[in-house]
Amino acid sequence: MTLQKASPPVLDPDFLPAVLWNRAYQADVKASGEPVAVSMALLRPDETCTLFNTLILPLAAENESRSLFYLERILKFLLWQRGASRVLISGCDGITTRLASIYSPTGIRRFDYKFFGEKCYLTPLDIRTCAFEDLPQPNEQAVSLGRHLDGCRIGFDLGGSDRKCAAVQDGKVVFSEEVEWNPYFEKDPDYHIRGIQDSLERAAAHLPRVDAIGGSAAGVYVNNEVRVASLFRGVSEADFQSKVRRIFFDLQARWENVPFEVVNDGEVTALAGSMILKENAVLGLAMGTSQAVGYVTENGNITPMLNELAFAPVDYRENAPVDEWSGDAGCGAQYFSQQAVARLVPLAGIHLPAEMPFPEQLVAVQKLMAEGDKRAAKIYATIGTYLGYAIAHYADFYELRKILLLGRVTSGVGGGIIIEKAEEVLRGEFPELSKQIEIVTLSEKDKRHGQAVAAASLPKIGEKQ
Repeated sequence: MTLQKASPPVLDPDFLPAVLWNRAYQADVKASGEPVAVSMALLRPDETCTLFNTLILPLAAENESRSLFYLERILKFLLWQRGASRVLISGCDGITTRLASIYSPTGIRRFDYKFFGEKCYLTPLDIRTCAFEDLPQPNEQAVSLGRHLDGCRIGFDLGGSDRKCAAVQDGKVVFSEEVEWNPYFEKDPDYHIRGIQDSLERAAAHLPRVDAIGGSAAGVYVNNEVRVASLFRGVSEADFQSKVRRIFFDLQARWENVPFEVVNDGEVTALAGSMILKENAVLGLAMGTSQAVGYVTENGNITPMLNELAFAPVDYRENAPVDEWSGDAGCGAQYFSQQAVARLVPLAGIHLPAEMPFPEQLVAVQKLMAEGDKRAAKIYATIGTYLGYAIAHYADFYELRKILLLGRVTSGVGGGIIIEKAEEVLRGEFPELSKQIEIVTLSEKDKRHGQAVAAASLPKIGEKQ
């Protein structure tokens, strides 16, 4: 499908925004005069359930490929936004059967099947048809987490290229720092354990005592247990099960079992924004080694949703960039991360060694940007255009008032260009959203260390666990 974009990305004009494709498809659904109602219920093992309702084209052979594409991309987004071990779909039995085949051990989305089944929820992902009257009722529960700043606390944030740590005493930051590391492909889990312990000890040296520890990292954590995390992708399955899955319980034991809470880094991104801005309905988006996303509801709470939008599609073109881990195309990590910068470097006419690590490529681009290099500016402008369309897409799945940008990619002069271009897209193509949603950022210090400080607020000081 070819769509006219008012603001094509300067370095990537073939980008096909998901929001525009979906709106064009829904316009055709309305014009058909015979829309078909479809409902998706996404359930987790604890029986929490969310519903998503939509319309598709009439169930005729000539419409099947477009409707299958539409529903597959919607399902992909919902899985990574909300999480599920079971998906019940009403209204399109034939397409549901094909979706179940796609998300199967041998299907094209077998990565997702294994992620949600074998790794995340420890039960096979099950996608099946369901009568409308048999669909479960939504019962998503928001939870209050964080915002505790009493006592002496340590907060840490584990990224792919650095780990941040902060010491907080009665709400005041008395120490913060970041230390470079390279955990992605380390085979020895002791590397990770030593690194985290080192950061905790560095922070503890600036406190009279340690009352609580909170942390954030990319991945899925259930009650402090590591289920899936890219930081440990180099560790063998045997070592993951024996040393990594309960790594934070082991660390907690080293610190006399003080209250210890670890959650996804995206959630802490959103929490940091909500705390600092004193606003709710915040989608925090950190552009770092990958894309980290979290959400604070209108009531100031977080939910059990995953919000792993690094794997959620934002670009629907056939030859979209492919994620090297999941094997899917057009997903967020390729547009809002150091990977995105590295992908755009040659398109901007900047020549860097192919073997140069992504963090070093980002540093090189930031240096060029500080010198006023127009090629570097085009990289940031392109990412900003991506972001404008992605925000409009995200608004179809979240109630939004603020988009908080954090992460290394948004540091420096380039971060301002990203915001400027994203706002330009919203004003030009989505004026109603432009009035509703504000894109905000923080000071350079808060960008770099805000997550560690918010992480420190996660545990509630009380009885030792």
